[in-house]
This record gives sequence, C-alpha cells and structure tokens, in this order.
Amino acid sequence: MAENVENPVVEEVKAAPQQAMQVDVDDSHVAAAYANFCRVTGSPEELIIDFGLNPQPVGMPKTPIAVTQRVIVNYYTAKRLLHALSLSIQRHEAVFGVLETDIQKRLKPGIR
Repeated sequence: MAENVENPVVEEVKAAPQQAMQVDVDDSHVAAAYANFCRVTGSPEELIIDFGLNPQPVGMPKTPIAVTQRVIVNYYTAKRLLHALSLSIQRHEAVFGVLETDIQKRLKPGIR
C-alpha cells in the first residue's frame, strides 16, 4: 500500500511567510523632469507613454505641447506601474482628500 507523503519542497513553500522583495536601485545618475501632460499609445506588445509640459493647462492649448520624455514599457511592467501608482494615490487621498482631475470642477467661480 502506498503511503501518502506530501512533497517536502511544497511544504516548505507553504510554511514560508510571504516576504516583500527589496530591489537595490542606483539612482545617482537619474535625470528628473516635471510633466503636467501625458499621452498613452501602444501596440499589441508595448505601451508608449509620452510626457510633456503644457504651458496652458486650462482650456485648449494654443501651441503644440512639447513632449520631452518618452517611456516605452511592456504590458507586464505597465500593470505593475498601474498598481504602484494606484496604491500611492490611495495613500495620498487618505491623508489629503480626493484628487479632482476635472480642472473645471477645481476652478473657483469668477477665476479663469
């Protein structure tokens, strides 16, 4: 008669608590840029995220918005980025209140 023995490797995986991985990052040569505009386009394999500065954030811009940074990511990285940004915004809103993305709703009457 065969004895029912669980695989010890599987048992170790079950017993090990889930640990957050910490990745060592060297950001000593990073170039920082500010953007108040982004555009997302893509293909079946990747997303293209363009960033730029819109000098006229209210209404329709009179001049073209200069795209100064472009980040191209695969969909797996995009999903991880979406999750990280979502968590960050949830934490911010929990402390400072809901972020209204419609600028018309943020404008005070009489100010344009």
